[in-house]
Amino acid sequence: MTTRSITVRSASPEDLHTIVAFNQAMAVETENRILDPATTADGVRAGLAHPGKCTFFVAEISGSVVGQAMITTEWSDWNNRFFWWIQSVYVSPAHRRTGVFRALHGHIRKVASNRQDVCGLRLYVHRKNDVALDVYRKLGMQLTDYLLLEDLFSKG
Repeated sequence: MTTRSITVRSASPEDLHTIVAFNQAMAVETENRILDPATTADGVRAGLAHPGKCTFFVAEISGSVVGQAMITTEWSDWNNRFFWWIQSVYVSPAHRRTGVFRALHGHIRKVASNRQDVCGLRLYVHRKNDVALDVYRKLGMQLTDYLLLEDLFSKG
């Protein structure tokens, strides 16, 4: 898909280092968290090698990757189809507010809506990330009545 000069494509193993760098930058920006580079690289590498785990999409301008999003799936027994979860969203600071995420989202939405086994898109966002919330709302996404809870396990 091309929107103006933004091209969206499925990521390839050659995008590994860029995706890892984007994930590290996103963790610092959104959660003030430092990710372990080796663990992050292993996670991205596994996702790229095994499409059942996730699918990465990247946005390019003039051949340079400037944004990314990762899709994971959640089976919905209520709908007998999958939700696609948009995760690991990152746009390089120099390309924000230029339509990069709009292009990523549009591509993902088009691919998902053309599949019979997908019932919708979901994502989570930090409750204080007003800029991202505004972007997602402008794209037609709505807040749900659900809260996200987690129980993290320390491995290591």
